[in-house]
Amino acid sequence: MKYVWRKEEPEYYLPKNEPEIIVVPEFKYLTIRGKGNPNNDDFSNRVEILYALAYAIKMLPKKGFTPEGYFDYTVYPLEGVYDLAVKDKKEFDKDNLIYKLMIRQPDFVDENIFKIVKDIVRLKKKSKEVLELIDHVNYEIIEDGLSVQMMHIGSYDDEIHTFKIMKEFIENNDLQLKSLAHREIYISDPRKTAPDKIKTVIRYRVYKKR
Repeated sequence: MKYVWRKEEPEYYLPKNEPEIIVVPEFKYLTIRGKGNPNNDDFSNRVEILYALAYAIKMLPKKGFTPEGYFDYTVYPLEGVYDLAVKDKKEFDKDNLIYKLMIRQPDFVDENIFKIVKDIVRLKKKSKEVLELIDHVNYEIIEDGLSVQMMHIGSYDDEIHTFKIMKEFIENNDLQLKSLAHREIYISDPRKTAPDKIKTVIRYRVYKKR
């Protein structure tokens, strides 16, 4: 039976649209860093190379190689951790963003499998701009730990209201932000979803004040 993250791990991907405290353990990811406006082609190219590698891992058995521990699964959603390159600007500017995009991987994925799929993807008919990014992709193990998360429903441009609600919750629960950087997990496909229906998990890493 196929492993479906929506059904098996709702605590990490389908929170309520109100803040909650959660402890997020170590997970394996394919990651790539970038900077600038997410509406730019450079951002889209980075997303494309991540998905190319993620789907290449899922399809390895059809290439004649079944990794030890392999099981059929739904590819995990795109995630991004966002911060500002210059933090003292008075107005928010998307061109000032720095980010790390990522797609979580099943437990059977390791450095060796990552190297194998990079070679596979290099042979696919991708644009030069996308393939040039392949060596900028990394295999990482990341632990968010103690966090506050919430489902944001609506346009990405309206996330500022969700940030405010979450920061008030953090303050009222004797917690402190580890940094102003936040994680977004994209549950909805914006190409197929009305702007006011888009679902995005927002997560801040925190620690207890005392």
